[in-house]
Amino acid sequence: MQTVVTISTLVLLLASLLIVNRARKEANEERNSARNEAVQIREEVKDLFSESQQREQRVALGERQLVEDQRNAQAYARALEERVDAVARDEKRLVAHRAQLESEHQEAIASVAGLTVSEAKAQLAGQLRASVEANIAREAHLAAKKAKADSERRAREVLIEAMQREAAVTSAQASVTRIELPSDEMKGRIIGRDGRNIRALEGLTGVNVIVDEGVNAVQLSSFDIERREIASVTLAALIEDGRIQPHRIEAAYAKAVADTPRRAMEAALDAAEQAGVGAVPASLLELVGALRLRTSYGQNVLAHLIECATLAASIATQVGADADLARRAAFLHDIGKSMTGTREGTHAQLGALAAQEAGETPDVVNAIAAHHDEVPQNTLEAVIVQIADALSASRPGARREDVDNYVERMGALEKLVLEHEGVAQVFAMAAGRELRVVVEPTKVSDSGTADLARTIAEQIEKDFGFGGEIRVTVIRETRADFVAGQA
Repeated sequence: MQTVVTISTLVLLLASLLIVNRARKEANEERNSARNEAVQIREEVKDLFSESQQREQRVALGERQLVEDQRNAQAYARALEERVDAVARDEKRLVAHRAQLESEHQEAIASVAGLTVSEAKAQLAGQLRASVEANIAREAHLAAKKAKADSERRAREVLIEAMQREAAVTSAQASVTRIELPSDEMKGRIIGRDGRNIRALEGLTGVNVIVDEGVNAVQLSSFDIERREIASVTLAALIEDGRIQPHRIEAAYAKAVADTPRRAMEAALDAAEQAGVGAVPASLLELVGALRLRTSYGQNVLAHLIECATLAASIATQVGADADLARRAAFLHDIGKSMTGTREGTHAQLGALAAQEAGETPDVVNAIAAHHDEVPQNTLEAVIVQIADALSASRPGARREDVDNYVERMGALEKLVLEHEGVAQVFAMAAGRELRVVVEPTKVSDSGTADLARTIAEQIEKDFGFGGEIRVTVIRETRADFVAGQA
């Protein structure tokens, strides 16, 4: 029993020792930690104290510097005030001295010139005024000269830029239209047996149909662009149909002639769309469409109108004018050319009247009427239209002056022959080297055709100057029709 108690006591004693040792060890650790923290805090306090001392030193130094700057500023201000006072005193002395000198100078001038001081002042003022006016006039002249040069340079830039944007060849083909063929076999159909188809086509249309070997195309040759256009439409319809016979040629020709107004209206609508002028009255579209085959010195008039519209709009945009007004007036400025052969007046007058009747604005009407200076221009846009017209007509590639002379010559030749009695139609072909004359069979007999051909040839030799030869061919054709039918 005692042994058990003794062991228990020993265990308790050991446990107590372990607890005491552990407590002592933890106390030592806490003491060491506290000692370290105290050391660290002393170091930090020491650093803070050192930094505080440095800051105090810097503040003290800044205060001393500030005091020094204030003393310097005060000294500078006093010196500046003294300098200002000295300058003011000098200025007063200079003003007084200048007044004295001017008085002495005026008195000297007056004594030399025999004038009083007031008279001398008036004379001097007049001389100064004249000198100033001369200088002003000279400066104004130089400014006006410079402004004119600048404006001319700017105008050239505007016109060149407008021309560069729209530069394109608008001259029409002189006398030939080319039509591509789908196959070489189509040439034989166009010629026909013994050439009857090609003779019928040439007789109806008044154009030369040229079929060359080795070229898969035919050429329609005539000085009259309207004849070429109708012949081209006729031949295109025959090629599409494929059945080429004399009676079908006559039917295709009649349809091509009947469809001329429709083609003209389509061309006018396309032109208005290209020019960007918006809606155009139907009466004016008819006049525009009539210009699709008209030329002026070889320049297609409808293409000229489109080009003028775009040129005028470009110029108006650059100079700050109304681009829409300029575009519309330029597009319509030559519509009177479609009426010059049927009504009296210049094309500018006729075009302005037609535009006015169609309800166009007074500014558009004035621009049309004034584009050849027949009336004054009322707006800047009217001047722009005139400029655009001149640009389109005069730039390189726009016109060929020999074309109109050629067309006029061929027209005069046909008109000369039409004056003969019994002549129904006259076609100048092969560039005027061949003249085909269709007569009315009731007025000219078979034997009379030779006499008429000789008479025409002699008249051409006498009244029509030309180089080379002109072959005169008189054609007399009779037909008899009868309808067979059963009741």
